[in-house]
Amino acid sequence: MADDVMTTDQVAQGAPVRASAKRGARGGGARRPVPRVPDHEVIIVGAGISGMGLAIELRKAGIESFQLLERADDVGGTWRDNRYPGIAVDITSFTYSFSFEQNPDWSRVFAPGTELQRYAQRVAAKYGVYPKVRFRTEVDKAVFLEDRDLWEVQLKGGERLYSRFLIGATGGLISPKKPDIKGLESFKGTVMHTGYWDDSIDLTGKRVAVIGTGATAVQLVPSIATKVAQLDVYQRTPIWVLKKPDAEIPTWLKSAFRTLPVLQKGVRVCTDVLSEALMVGAVIYYRQIPGLVRWAESAGKNNLLEQVPNDPELRAKLTPSYGFGCKRPTFSNDYFRTFTRDNVELVTDPIECVTERGIRTREGTEREIDVLITATGYRVFEKGNLPAFEVHGRDGRELGQFWDENRYQAYEAVSVPKVPNYFGMLGPYGLTGTSYFKMVEANAIHAVRCIKEARRRRMTRVEIGQGPHERYFLDVQRRQQSTVFVNHSCASSNSYYFDKHGDAPMLRPSTTMEMLWRAQHFPMEHYRFSRAGAAPEVGSQGRAAVAAA
Repeated sequence: MADDVMTTDQVAQGAPVRASAKRGARGGGARRPVPRVPDHEVIIVGAGISGMGLAIELRKAGIESFQLLERADDVGGTWRDNRYPGIAVDITSFTYSFSFEQNPDWSRVFAPGTELQRYAQRVAAKYGVYPKVRFRTEVDKAVFLEDRDLWEVQLKGGERLYSRFLIGATGGLISPKKPDIKGLESFKGTVMHTGYWDDSIDLTGKRVAVIGTGATAVQLVPSIATKVAQLDVYQRTPIWVLKKPDAEIPTWLKSAFRTLPVLQKGVRVCTDVLSEALMVGAVIYYRQIPGLVRWAESAGKNNLLEQVPNDPELRAKLTPSYGFGCKRPTFSNDYFRTFTRDNVELVTDPIECVTERGIRTREGTEREIDVLITATGYRVFEKGNLPAFEVHGRDGRELGQFWDENRYQAYEAVSVPKVPNYFGMLGPYGLTGTSYFKMVEANAIHAVRCIKEARRRRMTRVEIGQGPHERYFLDVQRRQQSTVFVNHSCASSNSYYFDKHGDAPMLRPSTTMEMLWRAQHFPMEHYRFSRAGAAPEVGSQGRAAVAAA
């Protein structure tokens, strides 16, 4: 046996990869031979919330042979990367957290982003995720080796790792979208995207422009308006903004949560129900209960009227022309009011170009600035972002290309035919409206059920059948006919919910309860299980069948 090949027992028990294997072909050396057994039974790409959730579910199932590959130097994903002023959750913290790991110490009902990052770090430490993460490691490509039922994971720099199963857990908000504006490179001042916030830039007394008025800008604009000399906010599409029922959580209540965890679970149930009604009932079941959307639109207009009572022209500019839910709505008690400040201007005239000194609009006005902030969101369901690296399955199927050419589709948002032993944590029609954490928990259950079943059957390949996949996608499309996206004037929303095909593959057209139930009960017969030629079987102690032919 070669020095860089571990035994089946070592892999099944989660033994670390030998140093020679970890070096691989890094630095341009000779390509490492394909080993007889993989380095890990499972490789997870990404150590954000979804990667951590999958790792925890694997450990719960007794599966220890896995490794997370993370391009950055810490866990947390979006909450690690985003540090712009005012960042906070826009779903209550009681709901926006793992169901099995509630945090009694949130400072507010809607916690600031720094607390979410600390929460992620604490969860990673408590559940033993950190030792399983290989940081500063970026995946370039993954190729399924059909003759051995192995994934060859190619890293930037040339190294190759091998696993039986591959999990894509890179999240959706990882690729900031640069605005396509003429002259942007010519600007002589400071330019930064909210996704790459530079803490060293002091905005005090500066002339600042913000391009974009989505959920990020709603948090950012009020946070910087009080310190800058002048703030110009360039709006293409207004956003629905509801009142934010936010408040500090008193010390006595935190103590009660710690003493009686059931109390916090009760609060979570209440916030779950409210979030589900607004984000699922109103958006997903619009045709059945259109009154919820009408109520939300009325609440948004009332919020605008309360904050801007004396300027009907400004209110008109800030009022969306599309239906509530077509574009991601958000919550704020001071965003609209910010535009009544003397040093803040809402600019709705389209941008013609960026100049060396500022921004010129089509009407010919040039506003000079010192700092240009692009709050222009992220690439989401676009080739190159989901998946974030090339995923080559069998028979020449590359996942990103397949989705780009054939519409975004996946069985239960997790699996795609001809891409065996691969599970995506954020897939088409996968995100429930209430909380990203709920989707993570459901999809982790789904993936681990498949891996456990492969172990039980002593099989080395798991692949969703074409028939179940197609039937599921047809059902999703049928359900989409009841949503806001199909029925409620979304054409002018400029929403990242929609992809190049005109579909809205972000939100799952079902309740959260149904999503979790299906993850736990989908028929295992929908998957096909097979075995590579000479792979050893599972032993009496339930070790993984990880050896390849």
